[in-house]
Amino acid sequence: MPVFQLSDSLLFPPPALAREDGLLAVGGDLSVPRLLLAYQHGIFPWYSPGEPILWWSPDPRLVLIPEEFHLAKRLARTIRQQVFRITFDTDFAQVIRACGQTRRRDDQGTWLDEAMIGAYCALHDQGYAHSVECWQGGELVGGLYGVALGTVFFGESMFSLVPDSSKVALAGLIERLKAWDFELIDCQVGTGHLQRLGAREISGEDFSARLAQAVTRPSRLGLWSNI
Repeated sequence: MPVFQLSDSLLFPPPALAREDGLLAVGGDLSVPRLLLAYQHGIFPWYSPGEPILWWSPDPRLVLIPEEFHLAKRLARTIRQQVFRITFDTDFAQVIRACGQTRRRDDQGTWLDEAMIGAYCALHDQGYAHSVECWQGGELVGGLYGVALGTVFFGESMFSLVPDSSKVALAGLIERLKAWDFELIDCQVGTGHLQRLGAREISGEDFSARLAQAVTRPSRLGLWSNI
């Protein structure tokens, strides 16, 4: 299957035409309109510094249905003990930078170069991208960020500086998304960590069908800290 070269036009090829590894297209830009169009169709950017922008739509797709989130007894106990304080959209820039820095410390590399950070901060400024912060003793020790359209939350990355902090942030997000009748969290690709929390793989066809319905629902724009 060929990889498509994007032009300046705001167009993407159908996600079903992605290669077996999920790579769909190369090029384009990280403007807010292009990113929103990509997410509406289940496409996301992911590339390493020095590479052109790569756009992906993997099949199968890892998703987490909010009602299927598995809250382990130990994690539930940590939440009840109020070891951490959870906030929403209070420091998006710090969260996204921490996600990139944590991965560099683990020698895993990062796709969060300055262009990507700037692009998602622009999405945040327009009310589409959101962060969940996990605090301990006044310090940011964990969190996550992603993009929300309709009743879908597209999870991008999370970080944890102390045990369980990112899981507690995810639990806080799940609680809010359930209250708002969100239908789906897109986790993109399979990881044992998320699958132990209740995420599961579905076919690309199933994901596209669910997504097409969910993105037509009204979006909760703006700072979630104010809701």
